[in-house]
Amino acid sequence: MAVEMLSYIERTSPVHSLSGATKLIIFILYSTAAMLTYDTRVLLGLFVMSIAMFIVSKIRIREVGFILVFILAFLLLNNIAIYLFSPQEGVKIYGSSHVLFEIWGRYNVTLEQLFYQFNVTLKYFVVTPAALLFIVTTHPSEFAASLHKIGVNYKIAYSVSLALRYIPDIQRDFRTIAQAQQARGIDISRNERFGKRVKNVSSIVFPLIFSTLDRIEVISNAMELRRFGKGKKRTWYNERPFQKRDYVVLVAGIMILIASLIITFYDGSRFYNPF
Repeated sequence: MAVEMLSYIERTSPVHSLSGATKLIIFILYSTAAMLTYDTRVLLGLFVMSIAMFIVSKIRIREVGFILVFILAFLLLNNIAIYLFSPQEGVKIYGSSHVLFEIWGRYNVTLEQLFYQFNVTLKYFVVTPAALLFIVTTHPSEFAASLHKIGVNYKIAYSVSLALRYIPDIQRDFRTIAQAQQARGIDISRNERFGKRVKNVSSIVFPLIFSTLDRIEVISNAMELRRFGKGKKRTWYNERPFQKRDYVVLVAGIMILIASLIITFYDGSRFYNPF
């Protein structure tokens, strides 16, 4: 059976046992630490922690493989764009220029530019595992409860929960419609020419859109009949109370953020300069 993208993956692990609010707060703290620093030492330390969390969560790479490939492709495009629009950014930041080879005009390859773009890449490798873990180890209903617990309006929290629930449903509908269309002789495999495949995919996309709109209408009517949104507050069935391990993890997350900020800004700059 195909693995569904960005859907909740049930496991028995220390990461799964944490409350949704804890995981959300830790993700915010962790992302803040990664985004504020360009200190390679801090980023490498956070990267090791990300890998350790991924291993502890018992989530397999193939279960999030498609998303990882998509992010890596975006990362490649981002690095190319950084070099095309600002090939001397590393030289400006680090205040020196060690040219490896010339290309044309202001386009040359320097150690400083490579080091700067290495740090940018490292940021992605730090945040991506944490973001994926938060999504696939937190049940959508518990995710909504965690958002509400940190002060987000419950209507917004519930909307996010519904969006996360839709992802696996849409994937299942896509596979079902695709198989039905292939049974009618519409080929979307690599055996067809690219242009023909694009045209054939449209025969899947439009039914998928209409089925999604129908589902939205059904859910909207059901929520309206139950007077959703009339009250100022609501309770959550899947809300998980804080336990001792949650407080321990929260304290550890705060300490990691403080330590990363101290290491990053002790010399007055966000950038670690080995040159």
